[in-house]
Amino acid sequence: MATDPAELTHPELTSRAKAWLAEDPDPETRDELSGLIDAGDLPALAARFAGTLQFGTAGLRGELGAGPMRMNRAVVIRAAAGLAAYLKAKGDGAGLVVIGYDARHKSADFARDTAAVMVGAGLRAAVLPHPLPTPVLAFAIRHLGAVAGVEVTASHNPPRDNGYKVYLGDGSQIVPPADGEIAAEIAAVRSLDDVPRPDAGWETLDDGVLTAYLARTDAVLTPGSPRDTRVVYTPLHGVGRDTLVAAFARAGFPAPVVVAEQAEPDPDFPTVAFPNPEEPGAMDLAFATARAQGPGSVDIVIANDPDADRCAVAVPDPGTPDAWRMLRGDEVGALLAAHLVSKHRPARGGPATFATTIVSSSLMSRIAAAAALPYEETLTGFKWLARVDGLRYAFEEALGYCVDPEGVRDKDGITAALLITELAAELKQSGRTLTDLLDDLALEYGLHATDQLSVRVEDLSVIADAMCALRAQPPTTLAGLDVSGAEDLNLGSEKLPPTDGLRYHLSGSPAVGVEAARVVVRPSGTEPKLKCYLEVVVPVASAQALPEARTKAEAALAAIKKDLSAAAGI
Repeated sequence: MATDPAELTHPELTSRAKAWLAEDPDPETRDELSGLIDAGDLPALAARFAGTLQFGTAGLRGELGAGPMRMNRAVVIRAAAGLAAYLKAKGDGAGLVVIGYDARHKSADFARDTAAVMVGAGLRAAVLPHPLPTPVLAFAIRHLGAVAGVEVTASHNPPRDNGYKVYLGDGSQIVPPADGEIAAEIAAVRSLDDVPRPDAGWETLDDGVLTAYLARTDAVLTPGSPRDTRVVYTPLHGVGRDTLVAAFARAGFPAPVVVAEQAEPDPDFPTVAFPNPEEPGAMDLAFATARAQGPGSVDIVIANDPDADRCAVAVPDPGTPDAWRMLRGDEVGALLAAHLVSKHRPARGGPATFATTIVSSSLMSRIAAAAALPYEETLTGFKWLARVDGLRYAFEEALGYCVDPEGVRDKDGITAALLITELAAELKQSGRTLTDLLDDLALEYGLHATDQLSVRVEDLSVIADAMCALRAQPPTTLAGLDVSGAEDLNLGSEKLPPTDGLRYHLSGSPAVGVEAARVVVRPSGTEPKLKCYLEVVVPVASAQALPEARTKAEAALAAIKKDLSAAAGI
C-alpha cells in the first residue's frame, strides 16, 4: 500500500528512513539509505518509504534497493517471517521448507535469509545447492514432501529487479485466501529484532534433487521417438543452460548449440534490453548463431527466460532464406496440445484435462473437443492452471507450458523444450516441420490468430484510468465487428473468481472475413503494463486459401488494436 509522497513531510520521511536504517541488516542498502538521508533527497526517500511492497499471488517483486518499497534483505526477512507464522498457524510448524534461487543480484542472500528465518521459527529448511531453474524448485517441493517452497527470482524482469515466489506443499503457487493470510502475518512483524535468525541449522542440498528432476524429464517423451532435431539454444544469461543441456543429453538429442554470448548466468543481462524472449531484439544473437551454422543446419531455435520456467521457440521462415520467425506462445501451446493428444496418456486417477487461460488462444478448446477430452479455462497464471482437476497439460500465451503436472505443478521451460524438440523430430522424419503442423491445425479448426496490445507505463494511474474508461463506456464495435458480449471480470462468475479485467466477445462478419473474435483487457500482475489480448478466427477452405486468411487476420487484429486503443484512451 502506498501513500501519496506529497503528503509526507520531510521530518516524516527522515524518521521512517532512520528507523529502517537502524535495523537494516545489509551494509549495501544501509550505505544507500545513509547517503539519501544525508543528502536530504526527498524524492528518492519518498519513492522508498511512501508505502510497502504488496505481497500477493505473485509473492513479491520489485526493484532492488533500500526501504519497504524495494526488494532487500529486510523486506525478505519480514516476508519469510510472515510465511513461517502462516505455516505454523496451519499446523505445519515442524515441516520442511525448500528454497531455490536464481543468479540475480542478492538472490543467494535472500535465500539464505529465508532459510535462517524458517529455522529460527522452528521449521526445517533446505536450500538448493546453487542457482537452478524455478521448475526444479517446484519439483523439489513434491519430491521432498515439503510443506512450502520459496523461489527467489524476478523471472524475466529487468536487471534491477528481484522477487519472491511462494509455493505451498502441493507444489502450486499460492492463491487466495493464502496470499492474504500470509500478507497479514507479514504486516504483523513489528521489528526485525523480533525475528530469530540463527547462523546455521538449515540443510544445503546436494545435486541429488537435480538428478531426480532430470530423471523425471524422461517421462515427457515417448520411448523410441526420433531424436535428431538440431537446436540452437539461449538461456538469456539465466540459469537454464546446464539443466537443459543435461536433459537433452539424457534424452539422446544432439547437444544444442548454445549462444556463446548469453551462455553464462549474468545478473546484468548485458546483451539484452529486457531478458525476455518476447521482447524485440532479445533473440537476435540466437538467430545470428543459427545462421552461422549454415543454411539448413538448424531445425529450431529455443530460448528460456532467466529462471527457465518459460520456453520460446523460433522456426525457419519458409518465405525468406536465413530468416527466423518467433512462434507465439499460443502457437507453441497448440502444437504441444496436438502432440499430446496424438499420444493421449490419461492423467493418473482421473480424466486427461487440457487447460489454458482466458487470455490465451481458444484453439486448444477445439483440439480437445475433437478428441473428446475435457477442457478448462482459468484466470491468468499457473497458480490457477495447476489446480485444474485431472490436469494433463496446460499452457498460457506468455510462453508457459506444463507438460508433466505430476512432476512439476507449474510452467516448466525445460520439459517444454524437450517435448517441442521431440515433435520437431517426428515431423522431420516425415519431411515436415512445425510450420506445416500449424497449417494443418488452421485447415482443420480455422486460423486462430492472436496478438497483444501491451502498454508499459511509468505512472500506474494511466492503467487505472484506461480500465475506468472502458468500464464507463464499453465499446459496441471493434474493427467493424459487433461486441456481442461484454463481461466485467471483477464481478466473478460460477467458474472464475473475481479479477481486474474485461472480456469482449465479438460477432463474426463475412465482410471482414472473421468468424469470431475475442478481446481481454487486464493490468499485468508482475509489470507496470496494461495488457490487451486479441484473438480472431478466420475460416480456411483450403491450403491455397491460407495466405489470404492470414492477411485478413492481420488486418482485423490491427484494426481491433486501433479501435481498442482509442476506446481506452491509451
